[in-house]
Amino acid sequence: MCDAKVVIIFNIPTNDDYFFLNLNNFEINGSTISHPVCRYTISMKRLSTIICLTLLPVALLAQERTVQNRPYTDLRDLHFGVLVGTHLQDLEFVNVGPQTITNDDGTTQQVIVSTDQDRWDAGFNVGVLAELRLSTHFQLRVAPAMYFGARHIMFRNYSLLKENGAPTERRQDLKTAYVSSAFDLIAAAPRFNNHRPYVMAGLNPMVNLSGKGNDYLKLKKFDAFLEVGVGCDFYLPYFKLRPELKFMYGLTNCLNTNHDKDIRDKSMLPYTNSVNSACSKMIVLTFYFE
Repeated sequence: MCDAKVVIIFNIPTNDDYFFLNLNNFEINGSTISHPVCRYTISMKRLSTIICLTLLPVALLAQERTVQNRPYTDLRDLHFGVLVGTHLQDLEFVNVGPQTITNDDGTTQQVIVSTDQDRWDAGFNVGVLAELRLSTHFQLRVAPAMYFGARHIMFRNYSLLKENGAPTERRQDLKTAYVSSAFDLIAAAPRFNNHRPYVMAGLNPMVNLSGKGNDYLKLKKFDAFLEVGVGCDFYLPYFKLRPELKFMYGLTNCLNTNHDKDIRDKSMLPYTNSVNSACSKMIVLTFYFE
C-alpha cells in the first residue's frame, strides 16, 4: 500500500452572481488528474440566505425567553416598599465680591472673601415608598425619605494674607438633615424576562431640620428640587429590586440671607455676607425594595 495525498481544487470565478464548486480536478502525489466527478453551482443569494438562517438561532438565543419571577407584581394598583441609598451633594454659591465693613471705631475697610464648596460630599438616605399604577407603562410614586449629609465649605479671605501671600482660610462643616417627599412620574418600557428599564422625573420638596445659629452660613428650612433619572426593575424570586440613578437640582435660593442678624461675633460677618445666594445639587443612587 502507498499513501496518496488528494487535494481538491476549487475554482472560484470573479463573477458575483454565482459561486462555483468545481471538483473536476484532483491532485494526487503532485500529479494533476482531470476526472469529471461533480460540479455544483450555488447562487450568491441562496448562499446569503443559508448564512442568515445559520446565524438566526444564535441571535434568537440571546433573546430567549426565560421563566418570569413574580409575573403579576406590576398588575397591582398600589404597592409599597422601602428604599436605601447614597448621594453626593454640592452647593453652588454666588459671591458678592468686595465688601465694605464698618469697624467698631467707625472706620471702614474693604474686604474680599470668596466662598465655595470645594468638593462633592457624600451622604446617605433612607425612606419608604408608595407606587400607584396609572397604566401599563406609567406609574406615580410617592417616596418620603430622609437625607443625611454634610457640606465642606471653604472661605478664603484675600484681604488678610499669609506670609507666603496666600489668602487665609476658614472652614465650616455644614451638616444637613432633610425630610423629603418626592413625587415622581415613571415611564417604563415593556418587561422582558426579569428586567424592565425606565425613566423618571418629578418634584421633591424638602424640609431642613439642621442648622446652628453660630455657623458662618445657614440654610433655609424649606427647599425644592427638580429630579430626573433612570433605573431598572429586577424581578427576583421574592421581591423586586430597583436601582435608580437620579440628578436633583434646587429650584430656590436655599441660603438664609437673614442669618447675619443672629451672629454675635462681628468678625464672622465678612464670611457670612460673602455670598448672597446658593443653589443645592445632588446626585443620588437609590435601591428600592418592593
